[in-house]
Amino acid sequence: MSSRRFFIKTVGAAASTLTISASFASGIGAVPDDQLKPVRIGIIGAENSHTVGFGKMFNIDKKFPGVEVTHLWGETDEFARKAAEAGKIPIIVKDPKEMLGKIDALIVDHRHARYHLEAAAPFVKAGIPTFIDKPFCYRVAEGKKFLAMAREAGTPVTSFSSIAQSYGTYDIKKQLETLGEVNHVVRYGPVDLDSEYGGVFFYGVHLLQPLMFMFGEDIQRVKITRDGKKGSAGLIFKSGLYATLIFKNVSYGWETFVETKNGLVELKSRVKEGDPEKIYVDIVEMFRTGKEPRSHESILNEVAILEALERSSANEKWEEVIPV
Repeated sequence: MSSRRFFIKTVGAAASTLTISASFASGIGAVPDDQLKPVRIGIIGAENSHTVGFGKMFNIDKKFPGVEVTHLWGETDEFARKAAEAGKIPIIVKDPKEMLGKIDALIVDHRHARYHLEAAAPFVKAGIPTFIDKPFCYRVAEGKKFLAMAREAGTPVTSFSSIAQSYGTYDIKKQLETLGEVNHVVRYGPVDLDSEYGGVFFYGVHLLQPLMFMFGEDIQRVKITRDGKKGSAGLIFKSGLYATLIFKNVSYGWETFVETKNGLVELKSRVKEGDPEKIYVDIVEMFRTGKEPRSHESILNEVAILEALERSSANEKWEEVIPV
């Protein structure tokens, strides 16, 4: 009950603080819109609904003045045409490399992570700031080589889950400071272990990355138990914390519960997400300033844990997370 009273008591103050923080992060009251550097964005990938979302936000709703999606490449002509029309994206290219020299930033938005890095490489080598949709890549070894190349080129690169990179998740992390020791975490979210887009990689990242942000990245062992499409995963942290991921199959959304000495507590954000959302504020800030919002080590840790979960999905045994 004390935790519940704390949540209610602080809701107003936290909401005000986050609203102010969001305003400054968006550039409101900082630099006049007409003095901000214009950003022309190219997108590789049109199969995903995110592409239309980017077009709507930047080109139609103009949430970030001076930022526009100007170029698009799609996996098929139909994907490209539909996304361009819905997102008011003016230029469709037949070859992604046609965008080189014509854009200031890149978004890679394939549904399967195995295609991300090859698509992004020519642009990162050319110094084009790049956001890669979740998950960053399909194999740690490939990711290490790519990020080493990015560092050598001096090109900012990032990738994250929209569920993790949110004002709501940041607020939940703040709440945890008041709860004392957490014995067990249970997190629910949609996952299709047999997804054609990488199995647990495809939506598992939305379960995993917020967990890493809230409780730490020292996950050492994982084990998936499944019955067809139904399943769950156990994760053991170096700290001794135990987490259970429950894979939802018939509903959408994410929920997190923690066990403390005061009982079971559901972690809920006390704040509105903001408009635009934090994920987009952070992407645009990186495009404009070159400041990466997430460490390369964290990105690779996430892929290593997903690889371990993938192995366990096949054999239903405990799998060690291979350190990056």
